[in-house]
This record gives sequence, C-alpha cells and structure tokens, in this order.
Amino acid sequence: MTRMIMILLAGAAALVGRAAPAGETSPPSRDGLYTLATCPVSGARLGSMGEPVVKKYDGREVRFCCAGCVPTFEADKETYFGKIDAAVVKEQKKLYPLDTCLVSGQKLGSMGEPVDKVYRNRLVRFCCAGCNATFDADPAKYLKKLDAAIVEKQKDAYPAGTCVVSGEKLGAKGEPVDYVAGNRLVRFCCAGCIKVFEKAPRTYLDKLDAIAPSSGE
Repeated sequence: MTRMIMILLAGAAALVGRAAPAGETSPPSRDGLYTLATCPVSGARLGSMGEPVVKKYDGREVRFCCAGCVPTFEADKETYFGKIDAAVVKEQKKLYPLDTCLVSGQKLGSMGEPVDKVYRNRLVRFCCAGCNATFDADPAKYLKKLDAAIVEKQKDAYPAGTCVVSGEKLGAKGEPVDYVAGNRLVRFCCAGCIKVFEKAPRTYLDKLDAIAPSSGE
C-alpha cells in the first residue's frame, strides 16, 4: 500500500511538472471570457436586470441580461456572434499591443489590410489570411505570445495602485499577479482574486475605466 501511494504521488508530481515547465511561465488568462458591457441580444447593460446569465458556446462565454434573451440568441447564433465579434474588435483594437502579425512577425499593413480575427472573445491580428490556419493549429502558442506583449506594453502605464477586486495595495501580499482579460492587463494583489474577477469581469474593468479610459488616451 505504501509503495502504491508513493507511485501515485510521483505520477501526480510528474503531471504537475509537465503542466508548468520551468522557464515557461506566462500571465494567466482565460479562454473565452466575455468582457463586453452589454447583452448581445437586447443591448442592455449587464447587471441592469439582475445577475447576468452566463452561457458557453464552443469555448466562448456569452453573457445575457436575462434568461429571456438566451432562446433568441440560440435561434440565430451566427448573427449574434457577428455582433459580438464586431464589438470585440472595436473594443480591443484600441489597446492591441502589436504592430506586427502575431504569426509571421510581418508589419501589419505591409501585405494589404490586416486581418482581424476573434478567437474565443479575443482579437488577434494577422498580416494576411494565410496566417489564420497557422494560428488555428496552435492557438495557445500565439496567445501566450500576445499575453506577454500585452503585459509588456501596458504594465508601465497601469492606472491602478491597488487590486481592483480586494482594494489591497499592489505588492502588499507579495508580487502582484498579472492577468490578461480581453487583451487588457489586470493586476491583482494575489491569485485568489482571479476567480472573483471572472465571475463579473465587466464590473472590475469598469473600475479601471473610471481611473483611465480603455481607449488608452
């Protein structure tokens, strides 16, 4: 029995080691997080009709003002995802950190109009349509690169000296935790605040906007 427990523990340790290899750290982010302020069906501000209703479709969160909007959305998902994508591009392009293609490294605009793609509620930009398939083959690889660029670009000008969730001074509990939400840097006093943030991301992003608008101006 003792030998079996030791084998199981060793196996668990090996799995942890593979999940987070040394030297391959990156800021945490969550695929599919819905960071828009409004319901895609009614246009009402999330929270204006009580707790938003959260659904997930193919790895993408969608947040509704009420349960009544869900059947309308599901009856015509293509149209409503089109609306979401347009809103994501408009909101996230303002703070997009790269002027080069996420895949090829070519200057955006050097091969014609850049291609904007929304992947699980995040904007990624390519020099040409040909880079789309390369991205789709390994999106985690390219999102990791994008996350690092976001932190590097936005960290120095980060507007808040306190955690948007707890209100604690950043650094009071050790090194602040850098997190990417909808191509935007959010800094927490500790990792425990991430789950709280993810339950109502727009609430906390609005706090940041009150300090410095997301336009980056």
